[in-house]
Amino acid sequence: MRTSHIAVLFFVLMPIFSLAQNNNTYGVLPSANINYKLPRDWFTNINAESRQELYKNDFNYAYKLTELSLGAGTKVGLRTKVAAGYQLGIANREVFHRFIQQVSHVNKFTSFTLAHRLQTDQTTQKDEDSEYRIRYRLSAEVPLSGQTTDPREFYLKFSNEYLNSIQSGEYDLEIRVTGFLGYVFTPKTKFEIGIDHRIDAFIHDEIRNRFWLGLNFYRSI
Repeated sequence: MRTSHIAVLFFVLMPIFSLAQNNNTYGVLPSANINYKLPRDWFTNINAESRQELYKNDFNYAYKLTELSLGAGTKVGLRTKVAAGYQLGIANREVFHRFIQQVSHVNKFTSFTLAHRLQTDQTTQKDEDSEYRIRYRLSAEVPLSGQTTDPREFYLKFSNEYLNSIQSGEYDLEIRVTGFLGYVFTPKTKFEIGIDHRIDAFIHDEIRNRFWLGLNFYRSI
């Protein structure tokens, strides 16, 4: 592995090694993403994701959450996009509504791609105070064959995200670290499997660690 690959890997995985592993939860996090390209550099995205808990102090299956998202955006530069969307969430028979705004920028280097994403969202739910969040994610994609990822080839993808939230006047921070192995079936279809590690409850409670087996399907039309 090249020195640049090692540096990127160290940066995105650093929070895992710096925090104690307390209050752990394990589960599965499958998702499907459909992207539609529109004229004049516009695009839309449909996403469906479910969260299924398998272990929390004991083995016990629990279906935690379903999220359905619809977004649209456009390119505002050679490598920059802006987008907005709506997300419907269903958790424990309760429904929440989330409104999302984001800007993303991609830098392509010789042997890997680095992407930045800044996102804000506002969540409303019956009998609950609104929640406001701002999050920043840095992700890197590294081809395992050559300098670009082509069909029938594997790649690695890592990300590190910091999610700040305020609800009922209380602030919290969640750190997300992911590592995925991806495979490109065709120029428009790919699949990823890996670990999504989320750490939160820093401020008011015992640190909570959640480890999800991520299964991500992507299709462009």
